[in-house]
Amino acid sequence: MTSQKWLRSGKWLLTRKWFSVGLCLMGVMAAIALTSCKTANNKTGSNQQLATNSDAAQPSETGVEKVKPALGTGNVQGKVLYNNKPAENIKVDLCETFSRFLGGCGVPAYTARSDKDGVYVITNVAPRTYEALIAHVFDTDSYIFATSGIAGLSATKYDVVADKTLFVAPINLFKSDLKTLNPKAGAKVSSQNLEIKWEPYPEAAYYKFSVSSDVPSITSPYIDERVEATSFALDKPLAKGTYRWQVEAYNKDDKKLSESADDVKFTVQ
Repeated sequence: MTSQKWLRSGKWLLTRKWFSVGLCLMGVMAAIALTSCKTANNKTGSNQQLATNSDAAQPSETGVEKVKPALGTGNVQGKVLYNNKPAENIKVDLCETFSRFLGGCGVPAYTARSDKDGVYVITNVAPRTYEALIAHVFDTDSYIFATSGIAGLSATKYDVVADKTLFVAPINLFKSDLKTLNPKAGAKVSSQNLEIKWEPYPEAAYYKFSVSSDVPSITSPYIDERVEATSFALDKPLAKGTYRWQVEAYNKDDKKLSESADDVKFTVQ
């Protein structure tokens, strides 16, 4: 079974392990899925991959070098934010090899951590093309990476050149600890008067929710529906069958703060 994450081109992805890849996800969402399916201690699910919005790390930025590259090597420099604020001590990995479905970031990888200003510098990097850049989500085993291509199926690549610093656009972290209330996982419901509900998220200005059918031929009328409340009455009927739903929280500047688990399924009778 594959997870439906509503991926888009040029986004950041977060991985969850159930994708059977799934996390064990599809594996991606593994690395958003990676090898095992354990639950994160507190905030974010487990082995997850996350994909953020379109300010994903596209390697076309400019900036001021914090550190000069050693002769014959390159540096990779960027900034990590959460809710528009610098995120300190975030681990960032530059991956020589990367598979969304098999093992995530291969080794060896170059690593750095963000400082109090959210800035990280990966130094002494051998010149070549790297297959991904991943940022770990606080104290969880989840991480996000930038995607590119049709439907966001490919991880963004990074070309490191000798004696130069590659500047990466800011990485905006988001969590996966938004709690859904109704319908609960495994619930059997009627399409009449069905209302979805979730808990309010700190500093959220609005939410987006999506409901998708497990049957590919059924098109859902609810994809990326924007609401400011923490509930929504589904006024368009859903055909009988099994559905998965997810909700995301955004701040006033359209930066994603959190998303709910993407394995919440219910059945319309």
